[in-house]
Amino acid sequence: MKTFNSKVAAITGAGSGIGRALALNLAKQGCDLALSDVDESGLSVTAEKARKIGVEVSEKKLDVSDRDAVFAWADEVVDHHGHVDVIFNNAGVALSGTVAGLSIEDYEWIMNINFWGVIYGTKAFLPHLEVSGGHIVNISSIFGLTSQPFMSGYNASKFAVRGFTEALRQDLEITGSTVSCTCIHPGGIKTNIAKSSRMSESMNSVTGMSKEQAAAKFEKMFIHTADKAAETILAGVLKNKRRVLIGTDARFFDMAVRLAPTGYQKLFTKATQWMNKAG
Repeated sequence: MKTFNSKVAAITGAGSGIGRALALNLAKQGCDLALSDVDESGLSVTAEKARKIGVEVSEKKLDVSDRDAVFAWADEVVDHHGHVDVIFNNAGVALSGTVAGLSIEDYEWIMNINFWGVIYGTKAFLPHLEVSGGHIVNISSIFGLTSQPFMSGYNASKFAVRGFTEALRQDLEITGSTVSCTCIHPGGIKTNIAKSSRMSESMNSVTGMSKEQAAAKFEKMFIHTADKAAETILAGVLKNKRRVLIGTDARFFDMAVRLAPTGYQKLFTKATQWMNKAG
């Protein structure tokens, strides 16, 4: 894919953050859009903004953890737009807490959205993308490169997305597929993910902070805009990159795990302990 002009892009999690930024950036490049999100009001705002730019837009309230709904949506996209050229599996949630403090249901919740949502999106759109010679874009995280204290569920989901997408890329190449794929690793991006996250009571006992305080502190590390992230992602897709790192923090994390595959854990543990004491 050398251009997005006259293409059709499907985006999950398009109601805010990176999803919205991707939609508006693509619209400015003449790309028609199939947008979805569980947040219907946010989705409508994104769709209206994109329509004002002058492209064809369809929208669907969608829970990506619902397999049948995702597969039905993929068929609806092709029925409405005639074809689809790229799927951005962007929808995601966050979860924090100690392993002892998190429930099995907490882990099931985040894996159903962050991991299975990516599987469903990939499998549902892949046959359609084979026809158009399209591209799959799966959003992992810097937490798919390095593990963090209290983020075992989020880490598990994002490491899984990374492993799945890297294997997918190899499968597509070996089988001579017309489709390619890219794995995205954003750093701290200014989105609503902290506000919509789940936090176990175990976080309060360890950090002494409420969910609101923890979210506010976490958001201070969001140093990159969603618009800049979208620009970087789309440039990487057009270059057919296997992996796209977004932000200086993503590059730092990537370098840390390369230089100290296990040692980085001690560094992050000490840093977290220091920040908790510092309040």
